[in-house]
Amino acid sequence: MISITYTGKIFELVDPINNKSMTGLALSEPDQTDKIEFVFINSVDVSTEGKTFPLPDGILTFQAVINIDIIMKLKKEMIVKEISVLNQDLVEKILRTMLLNQAERYYDAVYKPKRTVDFVENKTRIQYAGRVFDAAEINYIINSSIDFWLTYGRYSKKFETKLAKYLGVKHALFVNSGSSANLLAFSALTSHLLKDRQVKRGDEIITVASGFPTTISPIVQYGAVPVFIDIDIETLNANVDQLEMALSSKSKAVMLAHTLGNPFNINAVKTFCEKNNLWLIEDNCDALGSTYAGKITGTWGDIGTSSFYPAHHITTGEGGAVYTDNPILNKIMLSIRDWGRDCWCDSGKDNSCGKRFSGQFGTLPFGYDHKYVYSHFGYNLKATDIQAAIGCAQLDKLPEFIQKRKANYQYLYKRLIDFDKYFILSKATPDSDPSWFGFLMTLKDNLNFKRNDIVNYLESHHIQTRNLFAGNIVKHPCFDALQNGIDYRIIGNLSNSDKVMNDSFWIGVYPGMNKESMDYMINMIQEFIRMK
Repeated sequence: MISITYTGKIFELVDPINNKSMTGLALSEPDQTDKIEFVFINSVDVSTEGKTFPLPDGILTFQAVINIDIIMKLKKEMIVKEISVLNQDLVEKILRTMLLNQAERYYDAVYKPKRTVDFVENKTRIQYAGRVFDAAEINYIINSSIDFWLTYGRYSKKFETKLAKYLGVKHALFVNSGSSANLLAFSALTSHLLKDRQVKRGDEIITVASGFPTTISPIVQYGAVPVFIDIDIETLNANVDQLEMALSSKSKAVMLAHTLGNPFNINAVKTFCEKNNLWLIEDNCDALGSTYAGKITGTWGDIGTSSFYPAHHITTGEGGAVYTDNPILNKIMLSIRDWGRDCWCDSGKDNSCGKRFSGQFGTLPFGYDHKYVYSHFGYNLKATDIQAAIGCAQLDKLPEFIQKRKANYQYLYKRLIDFDKYFILSKATPDSDPSWFGFLMTLKDNLNFKRNDIVNYLESHHIQTRNLFAGNIVKHPCFDALQNGIDYRIIGNLSNSDKVMNDSFWIGVYPGMNKESMDYMINMIQEFIRMK
């Protein structure tokens, strides 16, 4: 007698029209019309079109595969008898495989053709950056989403492990943005666990004014004092000759970004930090994959940070990371990322320390639940497991992305260097190999056009451009209420930061670009110059 439930059972079926016998796996219960969804099972000896899923030995009397490409609804009356029943884990695995197979079909039908669309001059929009993905990312997303473990989970752990291995560091923590990564990195330096090296309110942090605001926002928000040095106009990075001028008895750290993927002079900066017992945070958000003296940027200092926003070298949608070799800093950052808690249990786990109800913390009652003990003033900076899943697929593509960025930059440089009468082109720092984020041009002095003239011309011809972020951050409204000499300090006059603020712009080199789009950008720049 056939059971009243059908899903996961294998049946012998017969087609009443041609009396043909078949073997099928039921994937549903009967609907209102008494129809059941089936996939068909064949012997491995029988040629089967499309993708198949092998059934483990012992379920049937023959070696069998399931044709997962085709689902058919059949009348319940076609069932002759029940042959076998699959366990729930195997049914889940079959359904998951079928779902992923359909996702690949979707990618091939919807997204893949867009990658080969012909470039049309003055019509196709050339973005400065964008996400590059294939079916692998979609499969990771689906795998994670049907797990429905929405917070930190197995993919977060996998992503952190893969990222740390790529970077060659001991610890990596996934967070919800690059800006949060910078916040977390700086906040770690304010921990009481660092004793005499703890950054306190009023202490000074050496940085640059030309860059992205969230490199310095945590410094200001905490009540420390950013000390701004100028940049080199060709490398766009810190003028290391001003480091000694910026040093004071209150100096505690240096926090610098590798601008547009170009490493700053790490040898000079690290030597300065070691000499003066200063922390070094590398904002590596625009430079994932760049190297200095053969070593990956972000791994030279005490803490490195990354961003995985769609414009960056890899993407998780929103997302970022902090990484370090220092176990104390890692412990602090884990605490601050996860609400400030003292407990280090993974999401969904309890009592990893084995002393959940038998410890003494602060002036709390003895045995207070360790899961709710807070050793830092923290945040919730965690990302979702779905985001981490995307990152796992993206990391596999990172070496290819890096090579494409380098090649695109060199292609543009070789074609635009002939216009050095008009532009200062950014150059790689000596002993570095940048994984470029963008191609920056700075207008030379005394030209008969302004930055906005050429930028508006390019934008009107469907070429996306960007300024070098804040240009000079101290000129922005967020500094209106701050007082120079008290809330921040400036070394020199920041003339190069002002130059970049007024005269620099950049175009993209991201892996989604092709030769046609780059040639068009070059031609439009040439056309603008000829008009002038």
